[in-house]
Amino acid sequence: MPRYMVERTFPDGLNVPVNAAGAEGLCNIVKANGEQGVTWVHSYVSADKQRTFCIYDAPTPDAIRQVAERNGLPVNSITEVSVLDPYFYH
Repeated sequence: MPRYMVERTFPDGLNVPVNAAGAEGLCNIVKANGEQGVTWVHSYVSADKQRTFCIYDAPTPDAIRQVAERNGLPVNSITEVSVLDPYFYH
């Protein structure tokens, strides 16, 4: 399955509560993603919490856009990526 990096901008900053409500919100995102065959692998968040760089496995970029819309998440760009490891040649 292809892997993608999704860049997002949150002008007011990303705020995920560190409590049961935050955990439930993230679980709901994972569930909605799964219904379209999209797997959220992990994300990187900028220090100011205004940008995220999320890694997804998905059948198509359109599937990622669909679940993002359903989850109320912005999408700036979607780029197909592969892993480059510094130990690849060793």
